This record gives sequence, structure tokens and C-alpha cells, in this order.
Amino acid sequence: MDGETGAVLLSFLVVGELLAYARSGAWLRTDHLIESCQIWLSSNGARCDWLERAKLIDIAQELAKDVHALPLPHDEADLVKLFNLEGGWFLDYRSPIVRKIHTLSLARLGVAGAP
Repeated sequence: MDGETGAVLLSFLVVGELLAYARSGAWLRTDHLIESCQIWLSSNGARCDWLERAKLIDIAQELAKDVHALPLPHDEADLVKLFNLEGGWFLDYRSPIVRKIHTLSLARLGVAGAP
């Protein structure tokens, strides 16, 4: 998995964490993040080994809390709008919020060229 693909997956996991927190007031459990990761990988035809998945999940848990502290929408209805639900749960990169989370994901992963 290259850095850009990792950042897209990380962004997906972070938005999933934010949505879960908005719904229940609790962050996703690790097993739910593992399942989300596997669903994303399958839906996008991507692959990564278990150690890389574990690292991304760990980063997602930390980054979601950092993103939650930003002045972004925190209610479920607004967070659902970050997904393009036509054909599945895919992030809508037309959203400035999704692009911001993606930029933060690139930076957190240390992807070259990230701001």
C-alpha cells in the first residue's frame, strides 16, 4: 500500500470514528476498526498486511481525537454528509472537511509532499 492509499484508508477510519462518537458518545472499539479496515480494503481492491493495518488503526484512534477538537461539525447528520452513499460508504472528496482530514492523514503518515 502506498502512502496515498494509506491516507485515504486512514481518512475513512477517522471519519468512521467521528460518526461513531457522534452517535454513541464513544469511540469505536478496536475490533470495529479492524472490521471497517477490512471492509474498506475489500471495497477498494487494496491490500496491506496485518501490521500495517494495526498501525493505521492506532493512528486513526489518535487522529480522530485530534480532528474532533477542530471546529468541524460534530453531529451525526452532518457527518453522514461526508460520505457519498451512492454505491456504498465512500468519502465524498468534494467536501472541504474530507479534504482537510485527508491532508491531516497524509501529514500524520509522513507522506512526501504533504503540507
